[in-house]
Amino acid sequence: MPIASSVRLGKDVQIYHESQVNLYGCSVGDGTRIGSFVEIQKNAAIGARCKISSHSFICEGVTIEDEVFIGHGVMFTNDRFPQATNPDGSPQTEADWSVEKTLVKRRASIGSNATILCGLTVGEGALIGAGAVVTADVPDYAVVAGVPARIVGDTRKTKTRAT
Repeated sequence: MPIASSVRLGKDVQIYHESQVNLYGCSVGDGTRIGSFVEIQKNAAIGARCKISSHSFICEGVTIEDEVFIGHGVMFTNDRFPQATNPDGSPQTEADWSVEKTLVKRRASIGSNATILCGLTVGEGALIGAGAVVTADVPDYAVVAGVPARIVGDTRKTKTRAT
């Protein structure tokens, strides 16, 4: 699994096992840390000082702002109605669909094994519980959990670290 020459890495990016990641056509900000078995696709952007834990998938169209935590095995999507073929049975290509963008704002935290559907915004300082399936925008500082994810708290009231 390579780090392609098309990847733009900021200063002091740490990739713990370079032979065990797949990065291509993306940008990664200063001081970000990337674990093993992470894939970051073309046209994805990762901010500064983020932590991307192992086995996570960040697809085309995802923008992650600064200081975001991505837990183990987090999955992003970029197509609401994925299909392998066109109605005539021919294989789909990039020309047959359009990317739906997703934004994860500054200092958000996404728990392990969460799935983030496309076309959404995860608000600043928000916390997504482990295993949640996020199907709608998450407000700033909201704590969400469950399938589908629902608001269960506010990080300004439940967290001890400053946001």
